[in-house]
Amino acid sequence: MRRWLALLALLLLTGARDPILVPDISQHEVEVRQGFTGTELLLYGAILTPEGQRANGDYDVVVLLEGPTRPIVLREKRRVAGMWVNADSQTLRSAPSYYAVASSRPINQIVDERTAAIYELGLGSLQLSPTGAIDPAVQARFAAGLSDLMHKTGLYSQNENAVTMTGGVLYRARIYLPSRVQTGTYTAETFAISHGRVVASATSRVEVRKIGMEKAIADFARRHGFYYGLLTVALSVGMGWMAGRLFALV
Repeated sequence: MRRWLALLALLLLTGARDPILVPDISQHEVEVRQGFTGTELLLYGAILTPEGQRANGDYDVVVLLEGPTRPIVLREKRRVAGMWVNADSQTLRSAPSYYAVASSRPINQIVDERTAAIYELGLGSLQLSPTGAIDPAVQARFAAGLSDLMHKTGLYSQNENAVTMTGGVLYRARIYLPSRVQTGTYTAETFAISHGRVVASATSRVEVRKIGMEKAIADFARRHGFYYGLLTVALSVGMGWMAGRLFALV
């Protein structure tokens, strides 16, 4: 009986010693203006005890930065009679417009597949919420296609060994936001992992917003979509007419 009580006390004591994360970001606001070419965010922080002291133990750190989610329709193209045509399609209720993950080691060496799926650690573990019933193999194919497409555009990335640890306490990672990122609230999540178990997590926010002329145009397009469309068509026709006149004079 005493052995069981001692074991229970040890487990409770060990749980009480789980560390906490104290995260921060180099920029909590990213302003998108004319000529914006992207920016690099530094996510850093410390792993401490609840009392604010240095946490003992070996920890891995995984950092996620995820943009606003949106529904998306994926279409698969097939070659028919020498032409590429749309074939199967799949609608996803909530796909992140941006997703980047950085880790201190390869993720498959830090956690098992189940834990990676629970916390969405890695491109292969994203939960994309398809609409309706779908075969798991088909879902995996569409998910892989989306990840590959977004990776090529720089909107999805997975950088292993990109989190630098100092003294087992301080961590830092650099994540790049390309120029085509969507505006909105971005969520930065940090996970401290020990022996395959997430022992601490913390969340921060980054606001990406347009300013200046870009903001004015975006607001006008959102509030007055019909007139924005007319103006765009008129501008295109006018520029085409001017170009034609110039070439006629030459």
